[in-house]
Amino acid sequence: MEALTLTTPALLFSAISLIMLAYTNRFIAYAATIRNLHDKYVKNKDSVLMAQIKNIKQRLYLTRSMQILGITSLLLCVLTMFLIYIDQNTVAIWVFGIALLFLIASLALLIVEIQISVKALEHHISDIEGN
Repeated sequence: MEALTLTTPALLFSAISLIMLAYTNRFIAYAATIRNLHDKYVKNKDSVLMAQIKNIKQRLYLTRSMQILGITSLLLCVLTMFLIYIDQNTVAIWVFGIALLFLIASLALLIVEIQISVKALEHHISDIEGN
């Protein structure tokens, strides 16, 4: 295996930063949707609204987990760079490997969240097609 250098974990900074931006945008969109659903629910306690609220709550918690895993991955990349700097290369390799696993887990949760989002939108489409 080629030696791990400071630039290797640094390469992930831009990728993780873009992923975190996408996650944050999702989170902001969910917050606006939740506020909107709350206002509708206060006016009309509809079971369809409750199903939408349950769905968005699940997606919100998944997004939170995605963000935590992504941030942890970034922190471990920084720790890897520090370990390389203080010449702890063996530990740095293991920490970087763990950082990659956290990033993989974050992206896997993104796939799950997208599947849930698509199902929610399919309900709206089928409702439109039914009319």
